[in-house]
Amino acid sequence: MDTRMELQNERSTSYKALPYNYVLTADIGGSHITGAICECNENTVIKSTLCRAEFSSKASAENILNSWASVLWQVIKKAKGYPTKMGIAMPGPFDYQAGISYIRGLKKYECLYGLNIKQYLSDALMISQEDIRFRNDAEAALAGETLSGSATDFPSALGLTLGTGFGTAHFQNGRTTDLNWGSFPFLKSIADDHLSSRWFLKRYHEITGLSVIGVKDLAVVAKDNYSARRVFKEFADNLCLFLERHLNKCSPEIIILSGNIAKSHKYFLPELKRHFSKITIELGHLGEDAALLGAAELFSEDFISASIY
Repeated sequence: MDTRMELQNERSTSYKALPYNYVLTADIGGSHITGAICECNENTVIKSTLCRAEFSSKASAENILNSWASVLWQVIKKAKGYPTKMGIAMPGPFDYQAGISYIRGLKKYECLYGLNIKQYLSDALMISQEDIRFRNDAEAALAGETLSGSATDFPSALGLTLGTGFGTAHFQNGRTTDLNWGSFPFLKSIADDHLSSRWFLKRYHEITGLSVIGVKDLAVVAKDNYSARRVFKEFADNLCLFLERHLNKCSPEIIILSGNIAKSHKYFLPELKRHFSKITIELGHLGEDAALLGAAELFSEDFISASIY
């Protein structure tokens, strides 16, 4: 049976609608989805509702969308209440207003190209399309860190999400916006090709002829593996070079690093801090909670009053 039908059949009429400030949120990455209920006015994640699942972004559209809907339904069941609003942190290229994916050529989510994700989730979870909002994942992560994380005391911040893609966002004058620097020209292609996890895997294979599953595995062997350390050193050099060219566009007082690559920070963060010694550079404190809070902010009173929503 289609997952949407299962969810609709399973929905209990005993569930009461949650208050407006309780928002169903999701952080969608290249290989996972994390969902939770967030209280958008107090900027808190309701930990008892957290659900997470991993999947292949190269699977069929049906399998991917059903996985997302299933996780979000589990969040609703844990909450024992039905949300009327949903905010989603989503990687691009994506039409965040219409809810349509335009991801292509990034070796992930190719099957979702042109699909209306907003309509699918509205049908699956019975939440009005008007009450489903999307936000760039890097933008959402930085927004969360400015609300209650590493960047709360800084008037301007640059967020770098280092993972399956190279996400960038800027916080200034109380607002967070996507920069999309990953699409900027860099080293004969674009920044995303050199500052994402697929670059690590490609470069390590070029040097050694060997393959690893992910950056996490590369970090495990780096202590005793010169080639692995060399890859991290080259990554640090590439990141410093790219930032040298573009930091003057926003002049941040702090740079926040998040994403799975940031978990291996000991192999590149010292070089980054040395190179940009006049700027505070910190890891995000909130982990995946940051993107969830950033997605929930789409429904906060302050955000709505200053935006097109």
